[in-house]
Amino acid sequence: MSAATTTQWLRTGREIFPAMLAAIAAARDTVRLETYIYADDRLGRQFRTALTAAAQRGVRVFVLVDALGSWLLPGDFFTPLVAAGGEVRRFNPLRLWRLGVRDHRKLLVCDDHTAFASGFNLADEYDGDGVTHGWCDLGVRLLAPELIAELAASFDELFSLADFRRRPLLRLRAFKRRRKSRVLSATVSLWNRPGAAASPLHKALHHDLAAARDVRIMTAYFLPTRKLRRDLLRVVRSGGRVQLLLAGKSDVLLAQLAGRKWYRRLLAAGVEIYEYQPQILHAKLIIADGVAYTGSANFDLRSLKLNYELMLRFVDAANVATARDIFAATLPHCRRLDAKAWRESQSFWQRWQQWWAYLLLARLDVFVALKQFRAVRR
Repeated sequence: MSAATTTQWLRTGREIFPAMLAAIAAARDTVRLETYIYADDRLGRQFRTALTAAAQRGVRVFVLVDALGSWLLPGDFFTPLVAAGGEVRRFNPLRLWRLGVRDHRKLLVCDDHTAFASGFNLADEYDGDGVTHGWCDLGVRLLAPELIAELAASFDELFSLADFRRRPLLRLRAFKRRRKSRVLSATVSLWNRPGAAASPLHKALHHDLAAARDVRIMTAYFLPTRKLRRDLLRVVRSGGRVQLLLAGKSDVLLAQLAGRKWYRRLLAAGVEIYEYQPQILHAKLIIADGVAYTGSANFDLRSLKLNYELMLRFVDAANVATARDIFAATLPHCRRLDAKAWRESQSFWQRWQQWWAYLLLARLDVFVALKQFRAVRR
């Protein structure tokens, strides 16, 4: 089967959550669920019921949630699932000296033949159409056996590392070897882990942007590395086109302020910047000529350097065309920023806020998180 016939793009919470619940209900062997945020709300309880029912009929159920992202989740929330035989772990239990090391991935693998990778967390605010209500997000359903087996293996790696005991990060050596052997010629999954060196995702993006003439990026949080900023500027300065579709409404004001620090320079260079208006934008989509990415990672330093992330890279024409259609369908809901108007609208107070937000996220957060990561590796 081609990549196009084994991939279904799911553009809203109304599309992806029923499909995920149906896959859990149909599972007969294993269910692996991984998410950053799992909320104790209607959707969260609906998934708990489905997971518990699967465990009760003999399916091996494994759930991995990030301890920080899901810190509001009651400690006994998964008691019915555990009683039915399911296993639940919280990734990197909260400790001040390692708080910055987080699992930001969103993945569901059922029976090693169906998988969902997305930006959707399991919370009610994601359940909607992204326009009239519910956050705007994006995901894919995969039926490619080899890729799904790889995703399942990546889940198992992180599940085994969740408690951060017994020097667990040393077990990432095999994990890293598999990622280094990537050949960027077909649909691949790119697994990120914290580290000062360029991540697999960062390397792939730089590789694809280096020769691109048409770049379209939809991301919730925009704070790229210096190398990726230069890549974007090179595209427009060489006569190409860069369109950035960013959040007009954000759930993380600090991240929005930090990203806006670069608007003036990018607009002046010819980059087109659009801000999504109807709802909070949480989608992650990157298109560079004939390559498209989607998954859990934002176009920011935390996703590129500090988090565990999962992105899919497509090179087949059908999937890239679908990605372009999704970007084009979202664009009418955005407000395009004008370079002169933006420059004139920014007061000293706003620029000061943007500078300090940038300093906190691009300098302090990176420094502290990498220091913590190196400490837990010892």
